[in-house]
Amino acid sequence: MSSSDKALNAILPLIAAGQAYEAHQKARTFASRYMKTNAYDTAIQVLFQSARELLKNGHAGSGTDLGVFVIEVYYAKEQEVNNTSRGILTQLIALTGSQGAWRKTLIDKAVTWSADFGTSQSGDPELQHYISGLLYKGFVRSRRAHLLAAGDRDSARLLATTMIKWMPPNGSAAMFATRGVLPFLLCRNILAARVFLSDFIAQLIRQQPSILSLSSPITLSSDNSADDEIYITTDPTLNFLQLAIRTCQRGNGLSADIQRQAKAAFIDLFRRYKTKSEIVASPAMNKAAAQLGDIYFGIPLPRQGNPLHDMMTSLFGKEPTVGSSASRGPFRGRGRGVGPGPSSGGLD
Repeated sequence: MSSSDKALNAILPLIAAGQAYEAHQKARTFASRYMKTNAYDTAIQVLFQSARELLKNGHAGSGTDLGVFVIEVYYAKEQEVNNTSRGILTQLIALTGSQGAWRKTLIDKAVTWSADFGTSQSGDPELQHYISGLLYKGFVRSRRAHLLAAGDRDSARLLATTMIKWMPPNGSAAMFATRGVLPFLLCRNILAARVFLSDFIAQLIRQQPSILSLSSPITLSSDNSADDEIYITTDPTLNFLQLAIRTCQRGNGLSADIQRQAKAAFIDLFRRYKTKSEIVASPAMNKAAAQLGDIYFGIPLPRQGNPLHDMMTSLFGKEPTVGSSASRGPFRGRGRGVGPGPSSGGLD
């Protein structure tokens, strides 16, 4: 019989007998002993199975505490994010339920660990995507933060669907589209911004066909690539967002000529659309434009505070962020920007 089996044989019957406190204390004691001898995997198994049974039996506080202890062992072991380590946490997060703050406690700790030992500084994308799926059933607004932090194609598409469903019948489609596009652009995730907006506009057109000014999309490049198609709508902000994404993409170009053209197009784009859109003319958008100019075109501007947080707060209202560390917010992950798009004189 393994060490974990011996420990669990002493713990699990207590849970079945309704002695949750005693089981919780025994699990912590066993795990602490195993940690002292660097038997991390044994400690993890004892904590995980004990936490799972406690949560199944309605003991959310004790189960969550052991789940947090699992993460402490992960740190001691310097456990990287993989299918096994992620799966243990997603099972426990699912079992915490939506009542009280227990789920949030475990989510925050899990995301912070995944940022420290995963591939993305904003937290493991698969973990973020899974969490957003749990939050969707409760229509929790923090779902947006997790999808933004995940930052992959699937999460971008899911965010588009979420925004469409959140949008009231007479709501501003442009405002909801901006909530997805700007954070992605500001963390250099051009691909996610494009996927999000493309899906958002496609779903919006199905709901509101009259929003189209032209029945077919136009192509910005000479090779008629579908990647450079944009839809001309009756909403200038939606038109602006589509052009802003393509302009920022060109700012990543390897050619100095393309970069110069994109920089000029970027400046002109904001100037022109300020006269057409209240959202583009807003002080919050001006802050975002300053940051985009700095990120993609090397336009030097003084940095003060957290411009993305200030922009999102003033323009859209406060929403929860991911993780417990101020220096590791949901929009500070490594970018997934794509390569330069083809040059197009029509962009201006």
